[in-house]
Amino acid sequence: MPNNDFRRLRGSRSPAEFAAAVRRAAREIGEQVACDARYIGRVEAGEIRCPNYAYERVFLHMFPGLTLSDLGFSARETVRGRGARATTTRATTTHVTTTQSNIDEESDVLRRAFMTSGTATMAAASLGLGTAPSASASSTYVAFDTPAPTAHRRVGEAEVSAVEDAVRQIRLLDDRHGADGLYKRAAQPLRTAYALLDASTTSRRSMADRLHTGAGELALSVGWLAHDSGRFDDARSHYAEALATARVAGDPALEAHAFSNSAFLARDTGRPREAVRAAQAGQRAARQVASPRLLSLLTLREAGGWAGLGDRAGCEQSLARAKTLFERGTAQADPEWMSFFGEAELEGLEAQCWSALGDWSRAARHARRAAALQDTHFTRNLALYRAELADDLARAGAPDEAAAVGQGVLDLLEEVQSSRVQTMLSETTRVLLPHRRSPSVAPFLARHAAVEPRVRG
Repeated sequence: MPNNDFRRLRGSRSPAEFAAAVRRAAREIGEQVACDARYIGRVEAGEIRCPNYAYERVFLHMFPGLTLSDLGFSARETVRGRGARATTTRATTTHVTTTQSNIDEESDVLRRAFMTSGTATMAAASLGLGTAPSASASSTYVAFDTPAPTAHRRVGEAEVSAVEDAVRQIRLLDDRHGADGLYKRAAQPLRTAYALLDASTTSRRSMADRLHTGAGELALSVGWLAHDSGRFDDARSHYAEALATARVAGDPALEAHAFSNSAFLARDTGRPREAVRAAQAGQRAARQVASPRLLSLLTLREAGGWAGLGDRAGCEQSLARAKTLFERGTAQADPEWMSFFGEAELEGLEAQCWSALGDWSRAARHARRAAALQDTHFTRNLALYRAELADDLARAGAPDEAAAVGQGVLDLLEEVQSSRVQTMLSETTRVLLPHRRSPSVAPFLARHAAVEPRVRG
Protein backbone atom coordinates (compact mmCIF):
# COMPACT_ATOMS: atom_id res chain seq x y z
CA MET A 1 0.00 0.00 0.00
CA PRO A 2 1.58 3.34 -1.03
CA ASN A 3 2.75 5.70 1.69
CA ASN A 4 0.91 8.82 0.55
CA ASP A 5 1.67 10.72 3.77
CA PHE A 6 5.40 10.46 3.15
CA ARG A 7 4.92 11.40 -0.50
CA ARG A 8 3.12 14.60 0.50
CA LEU A 9 6.01 15.57 2.76
CA ARG A 10 8.41 15.36 -0.20
CA GLY A 11 6.38 18.04 -1.95
CA SER A 12 7.78 19.32 -5.24
CA ARG A 13 11.28 17.99 -4.65
CA SER A 14 12.49 15.09 -6.78
CA PRO A 15 13.30 11.81 -4.99
CA ALA A 16 17.01 12.55 -5.47
CA GLU A 17 16.67 16.05 -4.02
CA PHE A 18 14.67 14.76 -1.08
CA ALA A 19 17.26 12.02 -0.48
CA ALA A 20 19.96 14.71 -0.36
CA ALA A 21 17.89 16.58 2.24
CA VAL A 22 17.66 13.38 4.30
CA ARG A 23 21.44 12.95 4.21
CA ARG A 24 21.94 16.58 5.27
CA ALA A 25 19.52 16.13 8.17
CA ALA A 26 21.37 12.99 9.21
CA ARG A 27 24.65 14.88 9.39
CA GLU A 28 23.03 17.53 11.57
CA ILE A 29 22.37 14.93 14.28
CA GLY A 30 25.47 12.82 13.78
CA GLU A 31 23.78 9.97 11.91
CA GLN A 32 25.04 8.29 8.75
CA VAL A 33 22.49 7.01 6.24
CA ALA A 34 23.05 6.06 2.61
CA CYS A 35 19.77 7.52 1.44
CA ASP A 36 19.15 7.85 -2.30
CA ALA A 37 16.27 8.20 -4.73
CA ARG A 38 15.60 4.46 -4.79
CA TYR A 39 15.18 4.34 -1.01
CA ILE A 40 12.70 7.23 -1.15
CA GLY A 41 10.81 5.40 -3.91
CA ARG A 42 10.62 2.24 -1.82
CA VAL A 43 9.24 4.18 1.14
CA GLU A 44 6.63 5.90 -0.99
CA ALA A 45 5.64 2.59 -2.60
CA GLY A 46 5.03 1.13 0.84
CA GLU A 47 7.83 -1.43 0.54
CA ILE A 48 9.44 -0.09 3.72
CA ARG A 49 6.69 -0.24 6.32
CA CYS A 50 8.86 1.04 9.16
CA PRO A 51 12.33 2.63 8.88
CA ASN A 52 15.30 1.37 10.86
CA TYR A 53 16.29 3.31 13.95
CA ALA A 54 18.81 5.56 12.18
CA TYR A 55 16.27 6.66 9.57
CA GLU A 56 13.62 7.06 12.26
CA ARG A 57 15.79 9.55 14.15
CA VAL A 58 16.54 11.45 10.94
CA PHE A 59 12.91 11.65 9.81
CA LEU A 60 11.71 12.81 13.23
CA HIS A 61 14.47 15.44 13.22
CA MET A 62 13.36 16.64 9.77
CA PHE A 63 9.69 16.86 10.77
CA PRO A 64 9.58 17.89 14.45
CA GLY A 65 6.27 17.27 16.13
CA LEU A 66 5.28 14.42 13.82
CA THR A 67 5.28 10.73 14.74
CA LEU A 68 6.15 7.72 12.61
CA SER A 69 2.41 7.22 12.15
CA ASP A 70 2.11 10.79 10.87
CA LEU A 71 4.83 9.95 8.35
CA GLY A 72 2.79 7.01 7.09
CA PHE A 73 4.79 4.21 8.73
CA SER A 74 3.49 1.20 10.64
CA ALA A 75 4.29 0.60 14.30
CA ARG A 76 7.59 -1.21 14.70
CA GLU A 77 6.11 -4.08 16.67
CA THR A 78 3.75 -4.92 13.81
CA VAL A 79 6.67 -5.15 11.38
CA ARG A 80 9.20 -6.93 13.56
CA GLY A 81 7.09 -9.63 15.11
CA ARG A 82 7.73 -13.34 15.10
CA GLY A 83 6.84 -13.64 11.42
CA ALA A 84 9.26 -10.90 10.40
CA ARG A 85 12.07 -12.77 12.11
CA ALA A 86 11.32 -16.08 10.46
CA THR A 87 13.82 -15.77 7.61
CA THR A 88 17.35 -15.36 8.91
CA THR A 89 20.70 -15.19 7.19
CA ARG A 90 23.56 -15.97 9.59
CA ALA A 91 27.12 -14.90 8.87
CA THR A 92 29.06 -17.19 11.20
CA THR A 93 32.49 -15.71 10.55
CA THR A 94 31.49 -12.29 11.78
CA HIS A 95 28.64 -13.28 14.11
CA VAL A 96 26.30 -10.94 12.26
CA THR A 97 22.64 -11.86 11.73
CA THR A 98 20.25 -10.11 9.42
CA THR A 99 16.58 -10.74 8.77
CA GLN A 100 14.53 -10.27 5.65
CA SER A 101 12.70 -7.36 7.26
CA ASN A 102 16.06 -5.73 8.05
CA ILE A 103 17.00 -6.00 4.39
CA ASP A 104 13.69 -4.44 3.43
CA GLU A 105 14.61 -1.52 5.72
CA GLU A 106 18.10 -0.86 4.31
CA SER A 107 19.79 -3.03 6.97
CA ASP A 108 22.59 -1.11 8.66
CA VAL A 109 24.24 -4.36 9.71
CA LEU A 110 24.55 -5.78 6.21
CA ARG A 111 25.52 -2.46 4.67
CA ARG A 112 28.27 -1.77 7.18
CA ALA A 113 29.57 -5.30 6.91
CA PHE A 114 30.55 -4.68 3.29
CA MET A 115 32.78 -1.73 4.11
CA THR A 116 34.06 -2.41 7.66
CA SER A 117 36.60 -4.95 8.85
CA GLY A 118 36.12 -8.41 7.44
CA THR A 119 34.48 -7.06 4.29
CA ALA A 120 35.12 -10.10 2.12
CA THR A 121 34.30 -12.58 4.88
CA MET A 122 30.91 -10.99 5.48
CA ALA A 123 30.15 -10.73 1.79
CA ALA A 124 31.03 -14.35 1.15
CA ALA A 125 29.04 -15.68 4.09
CA SER A 126 25.98 -13.49 3.64
CA LEU A 127 25.76 -14.18 -0.10
CA GLY A 128 26.40 -17.92 0.27
CA LEU A 129 29.56 -17.97 -1.84
CA GLY A 130 31.66 -20.02 0.52
CA THR A 131 33.90 -19.32 3.46
CA ALA A 132 36.93 -17.15 4.01
CA PRO A 133 39.45 -16.65 6.79
CA SER A 134 38.02 -14.88 9.81
CA ALA A 135 39.11 -11.35 10.60
CA SER A 136 39.54 -9.45 13.80
CA ALA A 137 37.53 -6.34 14.49
CA SER A 138 40.60 -4.19 13.97
CA SER A 139 41.38 -5.62 10.54
CA THR A 140 41.37 -3.15 7.68
CA TYR A 141 41.84 -5.53 4.79
CA VAL A 142 41.07 -9.20 4.30
CA ALA A 143 42.56 -11.14 1.42
CA PHE A 144 39.88 -13.33 -0.14
CA ASP A 145 39.67 -15.46 -3.23
CA THR A 146 36.11 -16.20 -4.24
CA PRO A 147 35.83 -19.95 -4.83
CA ALA A 148 34.97 -21.11 -8.32
CA PRO A 149 31.19 -21.54 -8.57
CA THR A 150 30.23 -25.20 -8.43
CA ALA A 151 26.47 -24.91 -8.81
CA HIS A 152 23.82 -22.46 -9.86
CA ARG A 153 22.31 -20.45 -7.03
CA ARG A 154 18.99 -18.67 -6.98
CA VAL A 155 19.21 -14.92 -6.44
CA GLY A 156 16.86 -13.24 -4.02
CA GLU A 157 16.18 -9.79 -2.64
CA ALA A 158 18.82 -10.26 0.07
CA GLU A 159 21.67 -10.82 -2.38
CA VAL A 160 20.67 -8.07 -4.80
CA SER A 161 20.09 -5.54 -2.02
CA ALA A 162 23.49 -6.37 -0.55
CA VAL A 163 25.21 -5.56 -3.86
CA GLU A 164 23.25 -2.31 -4.22
CA ASP A 165 24.05 -1.30 -0.64
CA ALA A 166 27.76 -1.92 -1.23
CA VAL A 167 27.64 0.57 -4.12
CA ARG A 168 25.99 3.22 -1.96
CA GLN A 169 28.36 2.75 0.95
CA ILE A 170 31.47 2.93 -1.24
CA ARG A 171 30.22 6.20 -2.74
CA LEU A 172 29.37 7.60 0.67
CA LEU A 173 32.83 6.82 2.06
CA ASP A 174 34.55 8.18 -1.06
CA ASP A 175 32.60 11.43 -0.81
CA ARG A 176 33.85 11.91 2.72
CA HIS A 177 37.33 10.41 2.76
CA GLY A 178 38.64 10.01 -0.79
CA ALA A 179 39.75 6.91 -2.62
CA ASP A 180 43.25 6.01 -1.48
CA GLY A 181 42.30 4.13 1.68
CA LEU A 182 39.28 2.39 0.16
CA TYR A 183 40.36 0.79 -3.09
CA LYS A 184 41.67 -2.57 -1.89
CA ARG A 185 38.81 -2.99 0.56
CA ALA A 186 36.17 -2.12 -2.01
CA ALA A 187 37.54 -4.62 -4.53
CA GLN A 188 36.35 -7.51 -2.36
CA PRO A 189 32.58 -6.90 -2.64
CA LEU A 190 33.10 -6.43 -6.39
CA ARG A 191 34.70 -9.85 -6.71
CA THR A 192 31.86 -11.35 -4.70
CA ALA A 193 29.19 -9.61 -6.79
CA TYR A 194 30.58 -10.92 -10.08
CA ALA A 195 30.98 -14.42 -8.67
CA LEU A 196 27.32 -14.25 -7.67
CA LEU A 197 26.39 -13.01 -11.13
CA ASP A 198 28.27 -15.87 -12.78
CA ALA A 199 26.93 -18.59 -10.47
CA SER A 200 23.32 -17.58 -10.01
CA THR A 201 20.00 -18.11 -11.71
CA THR A 202 16.70 -16.32 -11.20
CA SER A 203 13.29 -16.71 -12.70
CA ARG A 204 12.56 -13.00 -12.31
CA ARG A 205 13.86 -10.73 -15.07
CA SER A 206 13.61 -7.68 -12.81
CA MET A 207 15.87 -9.34 -10.23
CA ALA A 208 18.41 -10.36 -12.88
CA ASP A 209 18.42 -6.81 -14.29
CA ARG A 210 19.00 -5.35 -10.84
CA LEU A 211 21.88 -7.74 -10.20
CA HIS A 212 23.54 -6.87 -13.53
CA THR A 213 23.10 -3.16 -12.88
CA GLY A 214 24.32 -3.48 -9.30
CA ALA A 215 27.43 -5.40 -10.34
CA GLY A 216 28.14 -2.88 -13.13
CA GLU A 217 27.71 0.10 -10.83
CA LEU A 218 29.95 -1.59 -8.28
CA ALA A 219 32.61 -2.04 -10.97
CA LEU A 220 32.35 1.67 -11.79
CA SER A 221 32.58 2.67 -8.12
CA VAL A 222 35.66 0.52 -7.58
CA GLY A 223 37.06 1.79 -10.89
CA TRP A 224 36.60 5.35 -9.70
CA LEU A 225 38.49 4.57 -6.49
CA ALA A 226 41.33 3.23 -8.64
CA HIS A 227 41.12 6.30 -10.90
CA ASP A 228 41.18 8.81 -8.05
CA SER A 229 44.07 7.03 -6.33
CA GLY A 230 46.22 7.03 -9.46
CA ARG A 231 45.79 3.35 -10.44
CA PHE A 232 44.83 4.17 -14.01
CA ASP A 233 45.30 0.71 -15.54
CA ASP A 234 43.06 -0.81 -12.87
CA ALA A 235 40.48 1.91 -13.46
CA ARG A 236 40.43 1.27 -17.19
CA SER A 237 39.90 -2.46 -16.56
CA HIS A 238 37.01 -1.87 -14.17
CA TYR A 239 35.34 0.64 -16.51
CA ALA A 240 35.60 -1.83 -19.40
CA GLU A 241 34.09 -4.53 -17.20
CA ALA A 242 31.16 -2.26 -16.38
CA LEU A 243 30.65 -1.38 -20.05
CA ALA A 244 30.56 -5.06 -21.00
CA THR A 245 28.04 -5.73 -18.23
CA ALA A 246 25.87 -2.86 -19.44
CA ARG A 247 25.79 -4.17 -22.99
CA VAL A 248 25.03 -7.75 -21.90
CA ALA A 249 22.15 -6.45 -19.78
CA GLY A 250 20.93 -3.92 -22.37
CA ASP A 251 21.14 -1.15 -19.75
CA PRO A 252 21.64 2.27 -21.44
CA ALA A 253 21.94 4.16 -18.16
CA LEU A 254 24.78 1.91 -17.00
CA GLU A 255 26.39 2.15 -20.44
CA ALA A 256 26.24 5.96 -20.31
CA HIS A 257 27.81 5.91 -16.84
CA ALA A 258 30.64 3.66 -18.04
CA PHE A 259 31.37 5.95 -20.98
CA SER A 260 31.27 8.99 -18.70
CA ASN A 261 33.91 7.52 -16.43
CA SER A 262 35.97 6.32 -19.39
CA ALA A 263 35.94 9.81 -20.91
CA PHE A 264 37.03 11.29 -17.59
CA LEU A 265 39.88 8.78 -17.32
CA ALA A 266 40.99 9.40 -20.91
CA ARG A 267 41.17 13.14 -20.25
CA ASP A 268 43.13 12.63 -17.03
CA THR A 269 45.65 10.35 -18.72
CA GLY A 270 46.39 12.64 -21.67
CA ARG A 271 44.15 11.04 -24.31
CA PRO A 272 41.77 13.91 -25.13
CA ARG A 273 40.57 12.55 -28.48
CA GLU A 274 39.56 9.31 -26.80
CA ALA A 275 37.76 11.40 -24.16
CA VAL A 276 35.71 13.11 -26.87
CA ARG A 277 34.77 9.80 -28.53
CA ALA A 278 33.81 8.16 -25.23
CA ALA A 279 31.72 11.15 -24.18
CA GLN A 280 29.89 11.17 -27.51
CA ALA A 281 29.22 7.44 -27.23
CA GLY A 282 27.87 8.03 -23.75
CA GLN A 283 25.52 10.70 -25.07
CA ARG A 284 24.11 8.26 -27.62
CA ALA A 285 23.33 5.80 -24.83
CA ALA A 286 21.99 8.54 -22.54
CA ARG A 287 19.39 9.66 -25.07
CA GLN A 288 17.44 6.52 -24.12
CA VAL A 289 17.33 7.52 -20.44
CA ALA A 290 15.26 10.77 -20.51
CA SER A 291 17.65 12.55 -18.15
CA PRO A 292 18.82 16.02 -19.26
CA ARG A 293 21.28 16.12 -16.36
CA LEU A 294 22.94 12.89 -17.52
CA LEU A 295 23.30 14.33 -21.02
CA SER A 296 24.65 17.54 -19.50
CA LEU A 297 27.38 15.69 -17.63
CA LEU A 298 28.40 13.71 -20.70
CA THR A 299 28.50 16.90 -22.77
CA LEU A 300 30.79 18.42 -20.13
CA ARG A 301 33.02 15.36 -20.50
CA GLU A 302 33.13 16.09 -24.22
CA ALA A 303 34.01 19.72 -23.50
CA GLY A 304 36.94 18.53 -21.40
CA GLY A 305 38.18 16.46 -24.30
CA TRP A 306 37.99 19.39 -26.71
CA ALA A 307 39.84 21.56 -24.20
CA GLY A 308 42.57 18.94 -23.97
CA LEU A 309 42.91 19.08 -27.74
CA GLY A 310 43.22 22.87 -27.59
CA ASP A 311 39.98 23.28 -29.55
CA ARG A 312 38.49 26.35 -27.87
CA ALA A 313 35.52 26.58 -30.24
CA GLY A 314 34.58 22.93 -29.76
CA CYS A 315 34.90 23.33 -26.00
CA GLU A 316 32.74 26.46 -25.88
CA GLN A 317 30.02 24.82 -27.99
CA SER A 318 29.94 21.79 -25.71
CA LEU A 319 29.87 23.97 -22.60
CA ALA A 320 26.91 25.92 -23.97
CA ARG A 321 24.99 22.70 -24.72
CA ALA A 322 25.81 21.31 -21.27
CA LYS A 323 24.48 24.40 -19.52
CA THR A 324 21.27 24.36 -21.55
CA LEU A 325 20.69 20.72 -20.65
CA PHE A 326 21.54 21.36 -17.00
CA GLU A 327 19.00 24.18 -16.78
CA ARG A 328 16.20 21.76 -17.70
CA GLY A 329 16.50 20.52 -14.15
CA THR A 330 16.23 17.13 -12.52
CA ALA A 331 14.06 14.29 -13.77
CA GLN A 332 12.62 11.09 -12.39
CA ALA A 333 15.00 9.13 -14.63
CA ASP A 334 18.16 10.76 -13.22
CA PRO A 335 20.49 7.92 -12.15
CA GLU A 336 21.19 7.54 -8.43
CA TRP A 337 24.95 7.93 -8.89
CA MET A 338 24.50 11.48 -10.17
CA SER A 339 23.69 12.90 -6.73
CA PHE A 340 27.08 14.70 -6.85
CA PHE A 341 26.18 16.56 -10.05
CA GLY A 342 24.87 19.95 -9.08
CA GLU A 343 25.89 23.54 -9.74
CA ALA A 344 29.20 23.04 -7.95
CA GLU A 345 30.26 20.20 -10.23
CA LEU A 346 29.09 22.12 -13.29
CA GLU A 347 31.32 25.04 -12.29
CA GLY A 348 34.18 22.74 -11.36
CA LEU A 349 34.19 20.94 -14.71
CA GLU A 350 34.04 24.24 -16.57
CA ALA A 351 36.98 25.48 -14.51
CA GLN A 352 38.97 22.43 -15.62
CA CYS A 353 38.17 23.22 -19.25
CA TRP A 354 39.45 26.79 -19.02
CA SER A 355 42.49 25.58 -17.13
CA ALA A 356 43.30 23.10 -19.91
CA LEU A 357 42.98 25.98 -22.40
CA GLY A 358 45.36 28.12 -20.34
CA ASP A 359 42.77 30.79 -19.43
CA TRP A 360 43.78 30.82 -15.76
CA SER A 361 41.77 33.84 -14.58
CA ARG A 362 38.56 32.49 -16.08
CA ALA A 363 39.31 29.05 -14.65
CA ALA A 364 39.83 30.58 -11.21
CA ARG A 365 36.45 32.35 -11.33
CA HIS A 366 34.64 29.08 -11.98
CA ALA A 367 36.71 27.13 -9.46
CA ARG A 368 35.91 29.73 -6.80
CA ARG A 369 32.19 29.35 -7.53
CA ALA A 370 32.50 25.57 -7.38
CA ALA A 371 34.14 25.69 -3.95
CA ALA A 372 31.56 28.16 -2.65
CA LEU A 373 28.60 26.11 -3.90
CA GLN A 374 29.85 22.68 -2.79
CA ASP A 375 27.89 20.85 -0.11
CA THR A 376 30.36 20.09 2.70
CA HIS A 377 29.11 16.48 2.71
CA PHE A 378 31.22 15.91 -0.42
CA THR A 379 34.53 16.50 1.34
CA ARG A 380 36.65 15.04 -1.44
CA ASN A 381 35.03 17.27 -4.07
CA LEU A 382 35.48 20.31 -1.84
CA ALA A 383 39.19 19.52 -1.58
CA LEU A 384 39.32 19.01 -5.36
CA TYR A 385 37.67 22.35 -6.19
CA ARG A 386 39.92 24.23 -3.77
CA ALA A 387 42.99 22.51 -5.16
CA GLU A 388 41.89 23.53 -8.67
CA LEU A 389 41.35 27.10 -7.45
CA ALA A 390 44.77 27.26 -5.78
CA ASP A 391 46.49 26.10 -8.96
CA ASP A 392 44.54 28.48 -11.19
CA LEU A 393 45.32 31.41 -8.90
CA ALA A 394 49.01 30.53 -8.80
CA ARG A 395 49.19 30.40 -12.58
CA ALA A 396 47.07 33.55 -12.92
CA GLY A 397 49.63 35.57 -10.94
CA ALA A 398 47.95 35.64 -7.52
CA PRO A 399 50.47 33.71 -5.37
CA ASP A 400 49.36 35.00 -1.97
CA GLU A 401 45.73 34.03 -2.52
CA ALA A 402 46.81 30.70 -4.01
CA ALA A 403 48.82 29.94 -0.88
CA ALA A 404 45.88 30.81 1.37
CA VAL A 405 43.57 28.50 -0.55
CA GLY A 406 46.27 25.83 -0.53
CA GLN A 407 46.38 25.97 3.26
CA GLY A 408 42.67 25.13 3.27
CA VAL A 409 43.31 22.14 1.02
CA LEU A 410 45.97 20.88 3.42
CA ASP A 411 43.41 21.11 6.22
CA LEU A 412 41.04 18.90 4.21
CA LEU A 413 43.77 16.39 3.39
CA GLU A 414 43.82 15.47 7.07
CA GLU A 415 40.57 13.58 6.40
CA VAL A 416 40.62 13.06 2.62
CA GLN A 417 42.96 10.62 0.88
CA SER A 418 42.99 11.42 -2.83
CA SER A 419 46.13 11.04 -4.92
CA ARG A 420 44.50 13.23 -7.55
CA VAL A 421 44.10 16.15 -5.14
CA GLN A 422 47.59 15.60 -3.71
CA THR A 423 49.12 15.65 -7.19
CA MET A 424 47.32 18.89 -8.06
CA LEU A 425 48.56 20.53 -4.88
CA SER A 426 52.12 19.39 -5.55
CA GLU A 427 51.95 21.03 -8.99
CA THR A 428 50.77 24.24 -7.34
CA THR A 429 53.73 24.28 -4.97
CA ARG A 430 56.10 24.04 -7.93
CA VAL A 431 54.40 27.02 -9.56
CA LEU A 432 54.74 28.97 -6.30
CA LEU A 433 58.44 28.21 -5.74
CA PRO A 434 59.60 31.50 -7.33
CA HIS A 435 57.54 33.28 -4.60
CA ARG A 436 58.94 31.24 -1.70
CA ARG A 437 60.29 34.35 0.05
CA SER A 438 56.80 35.85 0.26
CA PRO A 439 55.55 35.94 3.88
CA SER A 440 52.23 34.50 2.66
CA VAL A 441 53.63 31.78 0.43
CA ALA A 442 56.53 30.55 2.57
CA PRO A 443 54.38 29.02 5.37
CA PHE A 444 52.29 27.12 2.86
CA LEU A 445 55.31 25.68 1.07
CA ALA A 446 56.88 24.68 4.38
CA ARG A 447 53.71 23.03 5.61
CA HIS A 448 53.22 21.18 2.33
CA ALA A 449 56.81 19.90 2.41
CA ALA A 450 56.23 18.63 5.95
CA VAL A 451 52.96 16.81 5.29
CA GLU A 452 53.56 15.52 1.76
CA PRO A 453 55.49 12.38 2.83
CA ARG A 454 52.78 11.59 5.37
CA VAL A 455 49.81 11.94 3.00
CA ARG A 456 51.61 9.94 0.33
CA GLY A 457 52.55 7.25 2.80
